This record gives sequence, structure tokens and C-alpha cells, in this order.
Amino acid sequence: MALTLHYSSSFINPIDTKTSKTQEESSTGSISYAQPNSSTCRLRVKSSIKMEHASRENKTQTSIFDGKRQHEILEKFHGLSGGRKTGSGVPVFVMLPLDTVSIGGNLNRARAMNASLMALKSAGVEGVMVDAWWGLVEKDGPSKYNWDGYFELVQMVQKHGLKIQVVMSFHQCGGNVGDSCSIPLPPWVLEEISKNPDLVYTDKSGRRNPEYISLGCDSLPVLKGRTPIQVYSDFMRSFRETFSDYLGGVIVEVQVGMGPCGELRYPAYPESNGTWRFPGIGEFQCYDKYMRASLKAASVAIKNEDWGISGPHDSGNYNQFPEDTGFFKREGTWNTEYGQFFLAWYSDKLVEHGNQLLGAAEGIFRGTGAKLSGKVAGIHWHYGTRAHAAELTAGYYNTRNRDGYLAIAQMMAKRGVVLNFTCMEMRDGEQPAHANCSPEGLVKQVKMATKTTGTELAGENALERYDESAFEQVLATSRSDTGNGLTAFTYLRMNKRLFEGENWRNLVAFAKNMSEGGRNVGLSEYDTGRSDLYVGLIIKKDKKTEEAVLV
Repeated sequence: MALTLHYSSSFINPIDTKTSKTQEESSTGSISYAQPNSSTCRLRVKSSIKMEHASRENKTQTSIFDGKRQHEILEKFHGLSGGRKTGSGVPVFVMLPLDTVSIGGNLNRARAMNASLMALKSAGVEGVMVDAWWGLVEKDGPSKYNWDGYFELVQMVQKHGLKIQVVMSFHQCGGNVGDSCSIPLPPWVLEEISKNPDLVYTDKSGRRNPEYISLGCDSLPVLKGRTPIQVYSDFMRSFRETFSDYLGGVIVEVQVGMGPCGELRYPAYPESNGTWRFPGIGEFQCYDKYMRASLKAASVAIKNEDWGISGPHDSGNYNQFPEDTGFFKREGTWNTEYGQFFLAWYSDKLVEHGNQLLGAAEGIFRGTGAKLSGKVAGIHWHYGTRAHAAELTAGYYNTRNRDGYLAIAQMMAKRGVVLNFTCMEMRDGEQPAHANCSPEGLVKQVKMATKTTGTELAGENALERYDESAFEQVLATSRSDTGNGLTAFTYLRMNKRLFEGENWRNLVAFAKNMSEGGRNVGLSEYDTGRSDLYVGLIIKKDKKTEEAVLV
């Protein structure tokens, strides 16, 4: 049987959400719910077997169930449409909105979240992902943690039989692709930054970036007597203690944020205030006093102090192309002895930052049963050039002559951490020719690096995509035909558009195909809606109808 729970969404009175993104869209809307007398949903069951021929002829026939009975039916049919992934199946998670928990620490739009989770469960997805924002949880002062909103969410996820991936988000939300709300670092941290601006990444023009604390001061007690690594560790320890009953069960994964956007990288391409535009090469972020001191020490160690005065003088600016610079051009400084020294130092600092933070996380979460993961950015523009300029400024020492992802994969393998990589949905042919992009080549390289080092690989899409072409590309990437197959995939992101007819059908089919190990499973000939499970709500509108904001 195929269960059809129609999600007839009445998206009215959309919220005007401030956004700064340029390459993707995110939107919220509202969906109508009946008052308690209408709290049950109609389930229309379409049969694809001859014994229920009569019910196929009467497609409008419905059955009314109370809430408990409805949940049992969804559970039963969920098992038929995918359920938990076994064997070669790839579990699919869906990212929740960035503002799932409010500035006040409460769960936003709880009623709509509840309905959305029910829909996702019936679609066959494994679970959801949420950002646990440092700027929200430790907002009220050092070591003062408020997990209330997240605790309510985890309980709700458990009620629906789903799993959850929780991101330790030590970065600012706002100013990058997909950031639809603003969540700065904790106020007490911003106070320290105002007194000591060198706590954050700085470019050669002196422009400060408040997205993330500079890794140059990782081991210095610059945050009211604690080092950044200690602060991150205490945060994770508080999370472990608060959610000890859920770790390894409902909470299946803890992703450790290690930089801007939660990714292990430097903020080389900030979009805020138009600083960077695709496909600019970006800029090195090594000009705060702590990074400069480290560079100087590295140059002294090799007895060439002149190389430690500053970063490369000929590396251009954010929006230039490689051939416009002396450093990144075909036969540029990047491939000289000095260039190799600088790039090795710059990337080694990044890898060591990840190693320290993941090492702390490994000790904190050991024995909980939850997996650890770390995210690496899919910087695919200028991948077709010799220098791979955009990757270099972000901290990935990857050139035509050198594999920059092996060291990262080795570090994560040592810590038993899953490497989560983006841009899994992208095809080379979709990219502008002048940008020398190759997301497919980049993904293949990362897959080989994880295979070589024995590192588990998971994936995400970089931009919001709802079309069949994007899902098909992820399906192809998830297989282990070349390199390493995916152990999980997290879809970006749950919002109003995801629940629209064609988009929703594509997601349902995608989740089923992934559960079958990336095979494009044929659908029932009786399913005229093009999916085995089309999920929605049939709403009986009356005078008592109220609105709840769709997450």
C-alpha cells in the first residue's frame, strides 16, 4: 500500500524575513490549523493491489483517526516506505531553519514544527539537523547555559521517531550565503572583542571579521580567563551533561563547528557589505596580531625572518581573478619556495585548530554513542586553475601539484570523525565558464582522500535546490563506485518551499532512492502523484481556524 497524507498547504501571510544571501532563497509562510475539534487529519489510502480495487476507484474516500491512531498508522506505513536505513542505504537528514530556537532561548513556532516533523517522518527521512548557537546558549554570561529550546526540540524529535544531528555552532549567523537571520557571538564575547579587536580574523587592509574567533589565539586565556578551546570544550561538556539521556539514541551525531559557517576554514570570502562576490579569489586572513606572531615564529624557525613580516604582498584582493595577481597566476609566487612556506604555515594552522577542537570533542563525547563530524567547505571556483586560489585563501593547500584534503582527512580519521563535505548537488556543466569551476572534480578528490585515509564521508548540498537534477546528482555522488560512498546526507533546508507540491514529491522520491543505496527506484504505476508517499494535511477550514507559522 502507498499512504497518501495530502499536505494541502495554505501559505498565507508570509513573514518578511531579513536576508543577505545572494545565491539561494529561504522563505517562511503560514499554514492553517483547525482548532482542537479538527486536530485529526484525514488519511487517504490508495492501494496498488487488486484486492482493494474498489478503494482505487473511490479516490476521495477518507478515514478519520484520532491523534494516537494517526501516529500508529504513520509509523506502520513509514516502515513500508523506507524507515531506518540498512545495508547500503544512505540516511537522509533535513536541516531545520537557522532560527529554530529564538533569541530568548525558546523553540520557535512549536506547533508548525510538530507538523513539519510528522511530515518528514512520513517521507522516510532519518531525521533533522539543528544549529546549537553559541550566541544563544551562552548569551547571558560565561558558563551560563540555556538549553531549554533545544531540549524541547529533542523531545519533539524523539516523539516522532526521528533522529537529530546537533551542530556546535561557535560562529556568527549572518553575512554568508543562506543566512536568513542574525545571531552574533555571545554579548560577553563581543565585549572582549571590542577591547581587543585582534581576537577576530583580520585581512591585509585591517578589516575585522566578527564571524569567528581567530584560531591564532586558540591557546591564550583571552576570553575572561579561558582560552577559546576551553570555552568551546565547556560548551560541549554542558551539552553532553544536559542531553546525556538522548546522546547515542535520538541525538545520533554531534557536528563540531570549527570556523565561519561551521566549516573548518578561514573567512576568506565574506559576503557582508558586498566585501566578496562570486567567483572572487578571496583574501588571506592572517593579519591579527596573534596570527602575525605565529607567522614570525615560523619564519624564525627556518632562519628566514623576512618571510615572517606579513602575508604575501602580491595576492590581490577579494574579487580579483588568479591571473590578475602575481601570487596566484599560472607561474606565480604560490609555486616558489616562499609561497610554499607561507601556504604550508597557513594551512597547517587550520588543520591544527581542527585537531585541537576535535580532540577536545573526542574526549567529551567518548562513550556516548553519538558520532562526531566536522564540516569542510566545497570551494569549487578556480578549481580548474593551477593554483586553486579560492581554496588557498580559505586555508586548503590544494593545488595542481598537491592534495590539500589528505591532511584534513587524516586528522579527522585520527579522531574518528566523519568528514562532512558540501556541494554534492552541483554539476560542472551548470557553472559559469569564466569561474573555472569543477565541483564534480572537487567532490571526487575529497572522496578519494577519505577512502585513502579510511575516513567516513557525509554530504550536504551547498545551495537550496529542489529540482530532480540536483537530487539525481546527489544520488550519483552517494555511491561508492569511485572513491568513498556517503554514510549520510543532510539536505539544506526545511522551509515553506520544501513543502510545495513538486518540491515535496522530489524530496520523497530522493529519500526513498537513498534508502535503497542510491538506486533510482521505480514508483508504483498506480501512483499518479509520482511518489509512493505524498505527504500533506487536508485542512477543514472553519471560523475557528488559526494560523501557525511554517518553519
